[in-house]
Amino acid sequence: MRNKAIPVIAWFIPLIPLALAFSIYFGELQVSSFLAINHFTQQLPDIIWATFTFLGNGWGIFAIAFPLLLLAPRSLTAGIFSGAIAAVTSATLKTLFNLPRPASVLTEGAFYRLGEPLLHRSFPSGHTITAFAIASALYFSCDQSKRKPLLGLFILAGLVGLSRNAVGAHWFTDVLGGAGVGIWCGMLGAVLASYFPESQLGPKKIWSHLIALGGVVAIYAHLTQMMDLELNLPLQYASIAILAITLIFYVKAQFFNAPSKFQ
Repeated sequence: MRNKAIPVIAWFIPLIPLALAFSIYFGELQVSSFLAINHFTQQLPDIIWATFTFLGNGWGIFAIAFPLLLLAPRSLTAGIFSGAIAAVTSATLKTLFNLPRPASVLTEGAFYRLGEPLLHRSFPSGHTITAFAIASALYFSCDQSKRKPLLGLFILAGLVGLSRNAVGAHWFTDVLGGAGVGIWCGMLGAVLASYFPESQLGPKKIWSHLIALGGVVAIYAHLTQMMDLELNLPLQYASIAILAITLIFYVKAQFFNAPSKFQ
């Protein structure tokens, strides 16, 4: 467990994006920072930002991480715990602040928007919280010797947050706030997962069966819902394939020895 400990300094890192969000908001840079990023990001095609937005969708990221059920069940457990904490935290903060989104403040045509206009519950960005929570959970649930390659997850999470500005759904302060809060959610998820009994992480255990059932629900969700943007439909079909293939190997593991896993 010591190898998976979270350094004390890490708990203070989220204060950096939160302080920056505070400075932008009260420094009256809310609109200008949003417009600058929104206009700059249009140099890349919509499909790029739609893809990154998909990676901040709860169902989408669950599908992509689902193979960890067999490969690294403790890491997946940390991700599930952090995702649940992030969802509750995001809903609570959105209701508490209830701030307007860009589409309800700026005139039509003043910025680029992809998808239906969203008007309320702006702070913080739920997609950004989710992305940083999962990145943080996967990073801190691994042994310290294996963490360095996973730093790229935070870059990916940052691009997810940037995509919310690019598609016109959130202010930059929403993204910064989501990043800070998300990292905390991920660290809490990793701490909780570290206490989860090793004996309950095998493919033939009840906890794993519940996660597998979640995979079935995720397939249904991807078949019946549109994940944020129509451009993401191909990603939804790819996610269904990932879920289905993983479930096939999971069922096989019930009758044969499970493939070796790493924690």
